[in-house]
Amino acid sequence: MKNKFILVLGLVSSTAMAASEPTDLSVGMAVDQQLSVVVELDNKYRGIIGNDGMAFDYIAKRGTFDQNMPVTWYVGVGGWYEWDDEFGVRVPLGVNWDLSRGWDLYGQIHPELDLYKGADLQLGGAVGIKYSF
Repeated sequence: MKNKFILVLGLVSSTAMAASEPTDLSVGMAVDQQLSVVVELDNKYRGIIGNDGMAFDYIAKRGTFDQNMPVTWYVGVGGWYEWDDEFGVRVPLGVNWDLSRGWDLYGQIHPELDLYKGADLQLGGAVGIKYSF
């Protein structure tokens, strides 16, 4: 009986601890590849699929401006592909605003190197909102 009580106590406490930790999965909408769905894992891997194409970004570095502000910055590297066969690499430079518990608003600019039919330097941008589960 004592062993069952300890087992139940252990399961309940581990479940409570797991419920209080974030799952590091965010889903949202953005204007990136036109109107897009955004999925972000571990606060590092961001996949975007939209009306105009798709993109993937790896967020390499995050930081804060001020500890009292809910706004942070990030820098990443990524690639993109448009449905009309254009593709290339990009470097997202952005800010993230923690709106409320679980909700984030982000905006970024990303210099892009279009590699379709020769190298062409471009500048893109995105704005989106995500909810973290």
